[in-house]
Amino acid sequence: MANGDPHHSLYPFRQIMYEVPSVQDAPDPVTSWRNNSGLAQIIRSYKDQECALSIRDAFPYSRAAGLKQCRDVLTDFTKLIFAPPNHHVTLTLGNSDGITKVFRLFGEKGDHFLTDEFSFPSMTNSPLAYGVKWVGVKMDSGGIIPEELERVLVKWDEVKSGRRPHVLYIIPVGQNPTGSTLSVDRRKKIYAIAQRWDLIIIEDDPYYFLQYDIPQTNCAPADPDEFIKNFRSTLIPTFLSMDVDGRVLRIDTFSKVLAPGMRLGWITSNELFHLKLADYTDSSTQPPHAFGQMFVTEMLSEHGWKVEGFCRWLKSLRLDYQSRRDFLLDVFRREVESTGYASVNCPEAGMFVWIEVFFEKHPRFVCERYSGGSPVVARTNTERLLKELFERLMNTQGVVFIPSSTFAIPENPLWVESDGHVPLSDRARFLRATFGGTEDIIEKGMIRLGKGLREFFQD
Repeated sequence: MANGDPHHSLYPFRQIMYEVPSVQDAPDPVTSWRNNSGLAQIIRSYKDQECALSIRDAFPYSRAAGLKQCRDVLTDFTKLIFAPPNHHVTLTLGNSDGITKVFRLFGEKGDHFLTDEFSFPSMTNSPLAYGVKWVGVKMDSGGIIPEELERVLVKWDEVKSGRRPHVLYIIPVGQNPTGSTLSVDRRKKIYAIAQRWDLIIIEDDPYYFLQYDIPQTNCAPADPDEFIKNFRSTLIPTFLSMDVDGRVLRIDTFSKVLAPGMRLGWITSNELFHLKLADYTDSSTQPPHAFGQMFVTEMLSEHGWKVEGFCRWLKSLRLDYQSRRDFLLDVFRREVESTGYASVNCPEAGMFVWIEVFFEKHPRFVCERYSGGSPVVARTNTERLLKELFERLMNTQGVVFIPSSTFAIPENPLWVESDGHVPLSDRARFLRATFGGTEDIIEKGMIRLGKGLREFFQD
């Protein structure tokens, strides 16, 4: 008599059907599905017939952590792939929802969080409204530098800057925007630093399953358990998998491997964080929509792909993205590198390449010698030239690349070394590009970039 919950007899649907690729019948299900040459599999959710998560159970009001059936299949998947010690799953409305909730949980006005010096602004902007500031940690081609992370913590002056940072937010695989991936050695060093300084690690990993250049075997194991084991062995260990203290909150999503509009993901954390996140969700967004939870539950169940089938899809998907990456790099070498004005990294994972532009070759490039004062003040006009190039490419070539200044975390002289420090604004000489589009789009984009660079540098 207490709940205002509509009775299931009033739900205007009795069956929901999903037509998905038959992952067992094709060695490359992604290509077969895209080309309409593969078989399809029908997955159904019922109201009154047997299925993994019935319409009757999915659509009433539910607790914020998510429907038990969906949490159970994702917990099983997480245990098989990441093997975390004693962790719990909380459902989210995708990565953005999960990250902003975690930031809110751990941040107070005046706090500073740590992150890569180039980081995705949609995420780093979210805690600014309630007074959290960011400290960017130096990166190189391998991602965040552990020694630089520790240097920031050692030099921190709580009198001048407030309490020492206690949260590290990081995208360790296919980092957005740089495309860098942390090695196992760096991960171990960073986790050890987190233990020494009692840091909470927010492991945001939307591109984890898009890892490339993995040796392919001639034939896949027929046994499902062996297939999952072999697939897991090709993936780099996560911070979650080495988390013996319960200090890691791992954030996963289906956005990059199924569809972004699903708005469904999950956070894996220790039990205390799990309970706090559930309480926060109960009084804010409420749990994710039932349609997504039903689909994922059926997909990973005995009635659908199961975990093995999902791993087959992921394996095929990363090969597809690797092909797109390789195509972009080939066209870049032909159309852009030949200009002598830019180079590009070869990312080990993710969806992005980080294009370095050699602004020092521009006839209007200016560089001043450092003669004291603030170590973070620009000594070149790189930032202005980057803005000009961005606008020139957009307005005259009809192509958009995101300038690195968009991702740069503002520097503060209190936490940088004065001697030998190169201001971030002088190092922000990059453009971010994606290889997520079609080959036609990629080729046109690289051709226009090459033409635009020639015109810009001859100005």
